[in-house]
Amino acid sequence: MKLSVITINFNNRNGLEKTILSIINQTYNSIEYIVIDGGSTDGSVEIIKQYAPEIDYWISERDAGIYNAMNKGIVKATGDYLLFMNSGDSLVDCFVLEKFTSFEFSEDIVYGNVYFTGGSEKSAWCPPAKLTFNHFVENSIPHQASFIKRKLFNTVGLYDEQLKISSDWKFFLDAIIKFKCTYKKVELYIADFDVNGLSNNSALVESEKFSVITKQYAALLFEAYRANFKIASNVKRSRLVSLLKKIGFFRNIDLN
Repeated sequence: MKLSVITINFNNRNGLEKTILSIINQTYNSIEYIVIDGGSTDGSVEIIKQYAPEIDYWISERDAGIYNAMNKGIVKATGDYLLFMNSGDSLVDCFVLEKFTSFEFSEDIVYGNVYFTGGSEKSAWCPPAKLTFNHFVENSIPHQASFIKRKLFNTVGLYDEQLKISSDWKFFLDAIIKFKCTYKKVELYIADFDVNGLSNNSALVESEKFSVITKQYAALLFEAYRANFKIASNVKRSRLVSLLKKIGFFRNIDLN
């Protein structure tokens, strides 16, 4: 099985080197490594050149944002599964991809666990084995621990470049809920997720998720509320109630 690992970077020289080293030191051999740099001016390109013999493809040029860069990597990838390890993130150890490929799977998305890292703090993110619409209203699955079958991008499409920070969440939501793709959870910690990056901007994440859910999944939001009426009506600040209030669903309904 061939894995394509894609790293995007912009002016994060130290984080980029950490990520590169975690990839090129893997014991698993069938890896295609792709680095997409957004025209960095901080010495990142020199780091890429230093490790160029271990990188299958790299480019440094201005891009139109995170997902434009990720899409560039997808277009160049030839592996069976794609994994996105952006600069600053790292695989948990040099054996993890070998361990991952020892599992039996053929699903469209195969995902595991990650550690959140930032300074001296470290915590675990263990997504559930069953993924539902309700889960995606609140959460997602970590792209640093999610192996996506390359052909799935032909079905779902590339990442939505109109979103600045939540397009990976939208891709998983669409793939699993709208396109009914197959998926599997493996009990393995795969990556350390650097929480100091842009993806830690919770206000922007909230805004973009609200836009996607209310515009494209309003009917499912209503069904989720109906299925959980007693819970939702007793917890007025729950996520479901909050979103439905914002789109006016409760305008003429007394929740008491």
